[in-house]
Amino acid sequence: MSTKAFRLIASTGIHKGDREYQQDQVALIAHSRHNGCVLGVVADGMGGRSGGRKASDQVMMTARQLFERYSPETDDAAAMLKSMVEEAHIVIRLTAIAAEQEPHSTVAAFLINPRGDCHWVHAGDSRIYHFQGARLTHRTSDHSYVQALVDRGELTEAEANNHPHSNILVGCLGTESDPPITTHLISQLHPGDTLMACSDGVWHYFSPTELASVVESLSPREATEFLIEKARTRARGGGDNLSLVIVKIEALVEEKKPMQGLGMGARPAPAVGAPAAAAGTSTSKA
Repeated sequence: MSTKAFRLIASTGIHKGDREYQQDQVALIAHSRHNGCVLGVVADGMGGRSGGRKASDQVMMTARQLFERYSPETDDAAAMLKSMVEEAHIVIRLTAIAAEQEPHSTVAAFLINPRGDCHWVHAGDSRIYHFQGARLTHRTSDHSYVQALVDRGELTEAEANNHPHSNILVGCLGTESDPPITTHLISQLHPGDTLMACSDGVWHYFSPTELASVVESLSPREATEFLIEKARTRARGGGDNLSLVIVKIEALVEEKKPMQGLGMGARPAPAVGAPAAAAGTSTSKA
């Protein structure tokens, strides 16, 4: 992806929601040596006040360390992301000795290379979405009990979102078994593409159509603020921690002066309807 023709517009957002403490972590990291190379990461920690935060902290620390050593010209992006998950998992397991509850974490991370290819990795139920304009083209598939039911045709996506066991994970970082590691490749990003990674405290309260409308019609900063505020309203006092990162790919075009007598119109409001009836998710994923 040529840096002369494209630019990345991005924002992160985080809120503790209605929980007593924050266990989510989010980061958007620009590479110190390679212009146009960025890493977005969301981690949703579980395991009590200290355990969950330690787990998500470890995901972030490992991500920063490996990304700093990464070279887009010589290294394999997918292999680096897999190593990030594996190494964070091992260290989280070691921290379990000092935690009052067994620490676990999800992870959802995407890496954009300067040439425009984009690589994903995830474990657990934190998600990554790829939108083209106002259309969802791909999202990660949760490593969860209800996603397995959806995959078998026993539940719809809407039913899974409101299922009493929607918070049960079948794999994440810090468990006795190795974490599930699912990767995805976008061979070339284009203007109009948007990437969003978020924890379940965000996506639980929106349909894919609503998310697509929000990220298409608002700037990344406006979208992060809007989604956090709307998710908190829909949670009705029972919301989880919320974290998200949004990156938009835009073409660089020469600014044109507005025609005389024509004012700039207001941004269209995103098509998000009335609060959903779904109850909030639980932090005690297992």
